[in-house]
Amino acid sequence: MKFPDYATAYANLKSRQIDAWVAPSQQAEGTVQPSDGMAILENTFSINNFTAWAVNRGNPKLVDALNSALDAIIADGTWATLYKDWAPRTLPAGWKPGSKSAPAPVLPDFEAIAKANASKKEQAQAVAPKSTLEQLRETFFNGEKFRQALPDLFTTGLPNTLKIALTSGVIGTVLGLLLAVAGISRTRWLRWPARVYTDIFRGLPAVVVILMVGLGFGPVVKDLTGGNPFWLGSIALGLLAAAYIGEIFRSGIQSVEAGQMEASRALGFSYGSSMRLVVIPQGVRRVLPALMNQFIVLIKDSSLIYFLGLTVMQRDLFAVGKDFNADSGNLTPLLAAGLLYLILTVPLTHLVNYIDKRLRVGKA
Repeated sequence: MKFPDYATAYANLKSRQIDAWVAPSQQAEGTVQPSDGMAILENTFSINNFTAWAVNRGNPKLVDALNSALDAIIADGTWATLYKDWAPRTLPAGWKPGSKSAPAPVLPDFEAIAKANASKKEQAQAVAPKSTLEQLRETFFNGEKFRQALPDLFTTGLPNTLKIALTSGVIGTVLGLLLAVAGISRTRWLRWPARVYTDIFRGLPAVVVILMVGLGFGPVVKDLTGGNPFWLGSIALGLLAAAYIGEIFRSGIQSVEAGQMEASRALGFSYGSSMRLVVIPQGVRRVLPALMNQFIVLIKDSSLIYFLGLTVMQRDLFAVGKDFNADSGNLTPLLAAGLLYLILTVPLTHLVNYIDKRLRVGKA
């Protein structure tokens, strides 16, 4: 089973969704905590890569003990069995394990060696496994991880999230208004392309469009964008938003009574002037709540630009939280990022409801 990063793999191991995790030794030692109930099994599965253990030359007792122990497991066939079962590999011609033939090895006094070295080592103390509630608290509500992530979330993630949402919102609004006007046009050469565009971009998942624009068109327009995924992602979100905003504008424009157009034409306005000065302003006013809802969606969808790979200073809220999560294996940074998303979206949601209520009673 393949996981996107070490943190995800270890989280699945802790939750018992997988039975074992093959990882680099340093990564495993830095991830596994004493209270997690996990154990590190030292082994190697590399092919044609033999492991040697460095021993202090001035400690002949330890060297003799290691050689004698190896001789013992070689003599009784244990070594061959372990190699066959756990580390199959191609051996060099004529290679033989062990330092010597020892059908009846003479083993040193291991207890005496252990007592002699006991004073040089700190005694490991058993750590009781944490309860389920303690593990949940440590995973989601770690105060130290929260404080570590918060500065970057505010100084880097929050501004970039707003930049992405505003940039894609402007692109989506301008293009969406053009699509709405084309969609209600009497000219089919304008109406049909607008309809096809809307159907395609409303039917595709957002992440597919972002990857296609960022990875597909990125190399083509790299001279214009400098290969910057930040702007490519914003454009992709703007193209997606245009399909939805265009439908919002179209419904608003079509909700304006036909008499408004007839009255403006009777006053001598051209069709274009009537649309620009009379119909469209009324239609936009009626769909303001829906437009603000779409902006809220853009704030949340800005997290998908993470898949294009952002630099350190381009990271949005999700990217900052994800990076801290990958470094620590803790979900608290992602929870902190989620709280900031809520701080942005919940007030906007209530503002949408307030504006909608005011529009319904005709006081806005």
